[in-house]
Amino acid sequence: MAKGRVTFDTDYCKGCGLCVSVCPKDVLALRTDQLNKKGYRPAYDKNPEDCIACTNCAITCPDSVISVYRLD
Repeated sequence: MAKGRVTFDTDYCKGCGLCVSVCPKDVLALRTDQLNKKGYRPAYDKNPEDCIACTNCAITCPDSVISVYRLD
């Protein structure tokens, strides 16, 4: 199975949680300990080692703040 890495442009994430809901491996979560410059709780990769680079999160993100990289 492919491994992946997810990055976020956290300053533009509005914390909608759509990416969290579509991740099949429970890799993503919303921060509870920090706010971005717009006052939202941004998404982050809480379990990065479980990412399979499916890109569901990046496709679903309405603001295009997520990038997924395949690590082969």
